[in-house]
Amino acid sequence: MKSITTAVFLFGGLAWAFAQNSGNISGVLKQHNGEVLREATVELVEINKHTLTDQDGKFSFEHLTDGDYHIKIQVIGSAEKTIEVKVLQNAPAVVNYQLEKENISAIQEITLSSNINKFSKKESPYVSKLPLKNIETPQVYISVPKELIQEQIAVNLGSISKNIPGAGIPMLANQGRVTFLSRGFTTEPMVRNGISGFAYTTIDPANLEKIEAIKGPSATLFGSNLSTYGGLFNRVTKKPFNGFGGEVSFTAGSWNYNRFTADVNTPVNKDKTVLFRLNGAATFQKSFQDLGFSNAISIAPSISYQINDRLSLLFDIEYGHEKATSVVRFNPFLGSNKVQSIADMGFPYNRLFGSNGIPYETEMMNIFAQMNYKISDSWTSQTLVSRAKSTIDGYITAINGTSDTTARLQVMKGNTNFIATNIQQNFIGDFQILGHRNRMIVGLDYYNNANSFDRVTVNGAPFDFTGTAPYAVNQDAINNLAASGTPRIEKNGDNSYAVYVSDVFNITDRFLAMVSLRADRYQNMGVTNIAQNITTGDYWQTNFSPKFGLVYEVIKDKVSVFGNYMNGFTNKGGSDISGNTFKPEQANQKEFGVKGDLFGHKLVGTISYYDIDVKNMVRQDPVNPLFSIQDGGQRSKGFEVEFTANPLKGFNIIAGYAYNNSKMTKADAKVDGLRPALSGPSNQYNLWMSYQITNGQLKGLGIGFGGNKGNHSFQTNTTTAKVIIPAYTTLDATLFYDHKNFRAGIKVNNLTNEKTWSVRLTPQNPTQVLGSIAYKF
Repeated sequence: MKSITTAVFLFGGLAWAFAQNSGNISGVLKQHNGEVLREATVELVEINKHTLTDQDGKFSFEHLTDGDYHIKIQVIGSAEKTIEVKVLQNAPAVVNYQLEKENISAIQEITLSSNINKFSKKESPYVSKLPLKNIETPQVYISVPKELIQEQIAVNLGSISKNIPGAGIPMLANQGRVTFLSRGFTTEPMVRNGISGFAYTTIDPANLEKIEAIKGPSATLFGSNLSTYGGLFNRVTKKPFNGFGGEVSFTAGSWNYNRFTADVNTPVNKDKTVLFRLNGAATFQKSFQDLGFSNAISIAPSISYQINDRLSLLFDIEYGHEKATSVVRFNPFLGSNKVQSIADMGFPYNRLFGSNGIPYETEMMNIFAQMNYKISDSWTSQTLVSRAKSTIDGYITAINGTSDTTARLQVMKGNTNFIATNIQQNFIGDFQILGHRNRMIVGLDYYNNANSFDRVTVNGAPFDFTGTAPYAVNQDAINNLAASGTPRIEKNGDNSYAVYVSDVFNITDRFLAMVSLRADRYQNMGVTNIAQNITTGDYWQTNFSPKFGLVYEVIKDKVSVFGNYMNGFTNKGGSDISGNTFKPEQANQKEFGVKGDLFGHKLVGTISYYDIDVKNMVRQDPVNPLFSIQDGGQRSKGFEVEFTANPLKGFNIIAGYAYNNSKMTKADAKVDGLRPALSGPSNQYNLWMSYQITNGQLKGLGIGFGGNKGNHSFQTNTTTAKVIIPAYTTLDATLFYDHKNFRAGIKVNNLTNEKTWSVRLTPQNPTQVLGSIAYKF
């Protein structure tokens, strides 16, 4: 009886306490343009309690006693706002607030309503490392968002790159590494969330929010390790959000293709200031060729923590493991000194000339941390740390021609490690000087490479690749040749120490000027022969990299004209016959164009012309062939058009055209004046159109169709020998149904079964059928 009485009193006490704390405050935060503001920090000052706005911009504080309270809203890049509010029981208090100007947080993701072009998610805090809208940015960049990736059932980076003008047929290296083209230069996806995130292995797109192709030499802000003269590719990963949700999917298709993905997000604490998201994928597939396979898994957890109203932390890891066979990499025999096409050589399209018994294994680990601290209403501190590691074990193959009809297998056996560390400290400001707005970043950047090699290269016996006789190779055969092979047991590394500053100055509200400069101190630690403990080739080098840009908004926030001067560089060691040390190779771009964002985001695009001049290239000394001189050059000029459009509700178009005219301007006699090999087609087109029913019983049903086209290009291009890669036209189509709880689709890639090759003469997939289904929760 006593225990019952005690329970009654306890229950009554809790009920009374709850009744005394029944008041609540709720509201919605919006950006300056009226769109909702996600994951903004809101503080209830009197009880020192924080929360974040959800996907709809909403927030709430519950179980409050009567009284006066203050809501403090703290958003990076905007002035702090404190709002007084009175709480009464059974009378909910509502606090809604709209930012007065754009800010860093708000531009990271533009929320568009369903009747606006869902594929036009241009805004980016990474391209200029500043809170600039696309229309304000004096540089060309293209974004491929996850919505387009899902609709196209794009299951790898090569499929995603079809939507980027001038990216070309991706070159797949033997470790799963993928390389694209940008303005005639081979370019790898070395950047992740604006900082180093390289992977010399397969990169799974399961955790991608979007890919940004940033055009032109960009060493001023990104350094020479991460960008090429054509630009860079930035992988923007999915971040945790304020709510529970996610999806799981399964995709199956041709050649025993099987892929499972999962994306799960959840708040960790009651206040929803700690958020967790996990992305993962497992892919198992065989090659369309007679042999070949790939088994891969990836896991990508991320966590964000809003520590207080000024300080936030983001931490994530990207891990991948793959066991696979090398793809075909064919190097034709050039001793015949003739013009030939890969299509006419008799090299079989569907044979691997390797073995499932000589695979490689790769492991990739990227660790990323970002801390933001709001110093004041005008300045924010951003600290970034990235560590990337790729390990390759096993057998990597190439096929080298020994005559017009014979070749032999070359195999590299052993271990390779690549490790990169990138640390950045940025101070980002948004302030006024004499009534003129300035957006400025001042940054310190440290980058380190540390690579090691322990492998041996062996060559098999020649075989006739035009014949039908079976070709077999196994581990025992390769291992038996290892003793007579060519070993590579060495390590190398380098350090880069840099400081950069970039300021965007509003001359008027429509006329902007960007001035940027990087000072870079480079240390090459040379190559160490581990067996002999001898290091050679170490040197120091200093370089300055400028960037200038002008933007004039002809129609405010809708049409702008822009121009830029941008720099890229490559450090070069060594000296000429007279002992003159080499300077960094330089690439300077001049570019101008027009950007548009019209009809309420329904038509967004860019038209641009560029001219990239490369100087200080090292080439063979024509007088003293055992030495080199530094007077070489290359010119890459071109014209690009890209746009996304939503002319009708549910109807979306993505289109692009890239023209590139590249040639060696001062080079060895065999290539002088010619288009560089591996620079891709001079004309490339991409198109994707889709229509999705938006109302009625068939709402969510859609169809998509598109393709890619390029003219011929060269694997080898000299005055004595040419290897031509034929022109191509590939067409794709998809049928899909997107419901709020699930998504299903069928995709056919390469409808016409076109034979295409990458610049490494790797045969690409013939017609492929994929079916996918996803459950959303």
